[in-house]
Amino acid sequence: MRAINRYHKWVEWSDEDGAYIGTCPDLITGIHGDDPVQVYQELCEVIADVIDDFETRGRPLPDPRVIPVLQAKPRAAASPGTCRLRPSPDGSTYWWNSTG
Repeated sequence: MRAINRYHKWVEWSDEDGAYIGTCPDLITGIHGDDPVQVYQELCEVIADVIDDFETRGRPLPDPRVIPVLQAKPRAAASPGTCRLRPSPDGSTYWWNSTG
């Protein structure tokens, strides 16, 4: 399993901030933006940079502590390591499906 796929990531709407917030609690506090898909893509890029920094410095990655209650079966994606978002029924939160 790729290191990035060990960590739970999600995007949700924040009324307080008036934007979508993307977070990976085990590695970063979050990023924000107007488009949930763009926020998720940027979140994945930031997480990859954080992982690269850990590896470059020879530091071990923290163990994932946030685990989703339900994990959907990963869907086929265009290429290994790509992610797809699924909205919650009310559209306020997005979950990811990942391959690779």
